[in-house]
Amino acid sequence: IENINPLANLIRVPKKETALLSNFELKRDRIARETMRKNVTNISGVPSWMLSVIVRILELSGKQHLEEVWPNLEVFFHGGIAFTPYRAQYERIITKPGMNYMETYNASEGFFGIQDDPSDASMLLMLDYGVFYEFLPMDELGSEHPNIVPLEGVETGRNYAMLISTSCGLWRYEIGDTVQFTSRDPYKFIITGRTKYFINAFGEELIQDNAEKGLAYACERTGAQILEYTAAPVYMDENAKCRHQWLIEFSKEPEDLNEFADCLDSKLQEINSDYEAKRFHDVTLQHLEVVKAHPHLFEEWLKAKGKLGGQHKVPRLSNSRKNMDELLELNGNYRLQ
Repeated sequence: IENINPLANLIRVPKKETALLSNFELKRDRIARETMRKNVTNISGVPSWMLSVIVRILELSGKQHLEEVWPNLEVFFHGGIAFTPYRAQYERIITKPGMNYMETYNASEGFFGIQDDPSDASMLLMLDYGVFYEFLPMDELGSEHPNIVPLEGVETGRNYAMLISTSCGLWRYEIGDTVQFTSRDPYKFIITGRTKYFINAFGEELIQDNAEKGLAYACERTGAQILEYTAAPVYMDENAKCRHQWLIEFSKEPEDLNEFADCLDSKLQEINSDYEAKRFHDVTLQHLEVVKAHPHLFEEWLKAKGKLGGQHKVPRLSNSRKNMDELLELNGNYRLQ
């Protein structure tokens, strides 16, 4: 924003000074007040952050749906985190027919992908933006001599860590995301997670893409809606049992939390054969546990760490319990049951 083309500033809101505010609550309120009476046709940002801004706009305007505030709104360009857990909430507050949701994949290090077809969730890999791409198969991540795959050697349906070299001086830099190609002509892909966001405590190899699909299914079956979540393993509780523990902040709670947990568990088994094997007869992994987070828990946690705002994301999956234990303590149910 600091270096944006001056011409772009003529057609964008909010003011640059507002966009650069470091105080999260003040920034959200000012963005809402500055934009609610403008003719906004498209919005862009991280889904979780933008949702909080939209909620504030609706509070200030007294409206129920965003198209009542911005009747000419056509598209939301989103990125940074997976959109799947937030889609139902956006469709609830933006009800106009023909609203488009398009994903982009950009970072401080470069611009890598654009969703070019609203009917296809895959993104088109940007080949002419000064980035040289290489890919590390996820099953070789951490090995001493991994097999680095050039772009022409990628396989569809396989998870890779993306490596980039750029004219700015990066050399085989691990961007931190995992991708899976859906097409080789043209090169199209989806983001499946982060190289550090996974659970493989018992050989289950649970990745973020599994988590998003499982949660989407559970929400669909139970009518729930999710704001934030994180998950971590319970290596051994007081009954010598191991399981996965999910801490979820709902914007709309399921009527039956046990049913939600059952749906999530069954979907994870369906899409991840390693997880299914570890869950077989509860020998290695017990049924997962879902803990309800109190409202704004994750926001409070990020604020306490000085990481509140759109550029900071809640870690979704981790082999470590550090984040989970901090959140549970803040949530008021620190002790494992």
